[in-house]
Amino acid sequence: MFRDSVKILLEEGLNQREDLFLVDFDVLADNSIKIVIDGDNGVLVGDCMFISRAIEHNLDREEQDFSLEILSAGATSPLTNIRQYKKNIGRTLSVKTTSNEDIEGKLTEVDDEKILLEWKAREPKPIGKGKVTVKKQAELSYNSISKAQVVIKF
Repeated sequence: MFRDSVKILLEEGLNQREDLFLVDFDVLADNSIKIVIDGDNGVLVGDCMFISRAIEHNLDREEQDFSLEILSAGATSPLTNIRQYKKNIGRTLSVKTTSNEDIEGKLTEVDDEKILLEWKAREPKPIGKGKVTVKKQAELSYNSISKAQVVIKF
């Protein structure tokens, strides 16, 4: 019941801010509410405050004691939402597939079923000695991705 009330308030808040979207939502047995949000243009402190107020101001502490934590998805957090992939087009991702393959490449395309990664690799020449740089691609369905993260380069 309490979880459902919080979920409805959260959805109403997110409907008012279409640039924000839900990444994770949990209500623990002790009424600790933990919400992770992300945004098409990132998340500012004010965005977290907006969602917090949308929930907290509409719950009665006399009726239910609770704690509320609103977080933004961090730069190193795994990608879990199609909108997170879309906002990271052009960035380098590190992807682990369900078949335990590790791929690191530039995210070039995203649609509702799959992503496309591109990278360059050095491979032996087909004839003769030495190596040649080749462009590689991997088209991965979301079902085949066990973990994907943005690679932060300094």
